[in-house]
Amino acid sequence: MQEILRTERLRLRRFEMPDVDNLLTLYGDPTVMRYIDDGTWDAHRIQTETLPELLAEYDQYREYGYWAAETHAGAFVGRIGLHPVILSDSADEPWTKSPTDDADTVEIGYRLTRRQWGHGYATEAARAVIDLAFHSYGVKLAVATTMFVNNGSRRVLERLGFRHTRTIHLHWDNPLPGTEHGEVIYELRAAQ
Repeated sequence: MQEILRTERLRLRRFEMPDVDNLLTLYGDPTVMRYIDDGTWDAHRIQTETLPELLAEYDQYREYGYWAAETHAGAFVGRIGLHPVILSDSADEPWTKSPTDDADTVEIGYRLTRRQWGHGYATEAARAVIDLAFHSYGVKLAVATTMFVNNGSRRVLERLGFRHTRTIHLHWDNPLPGTEHGEVIYELRAAQ
């Protein structure tokens, strides 16, 4: 197990192949995924698509990726992502992932199992990775996006000090309920 960092209640570590069941708990819950995806998730898809994609990022980036969040006792909490990005002027795509670690802007994302909602874990883990980015990696700006209607995620970002900077309306072939209200873009500068 390769630990990335520890917080008061959590440890963040790289995902490993034995995490199939943990990820299935996360991705397979329609309530967790309601603002993200309405697809079908099973152990085969996690093992052949999701985990290989997560693991491949560890080869691409030295410092970034999606990490498993778990309690110190080992209970799976969810996934925290930190990725270098390049800002865009495009209305359709506010940023793209940087192909290298060298970026002064990062995107943060989090997804927790429903059982772990309401304990402050998303805020705790997100705060830790933002501090890592700002203080250890020299990042100047953190960005995040969520659906306008995802009030829980918006509250986490606002607790962390992120500011809503704009709302965009993207085109989706199969839009999720609430898509008509748009995606909200949040930013937090290191100087803040």
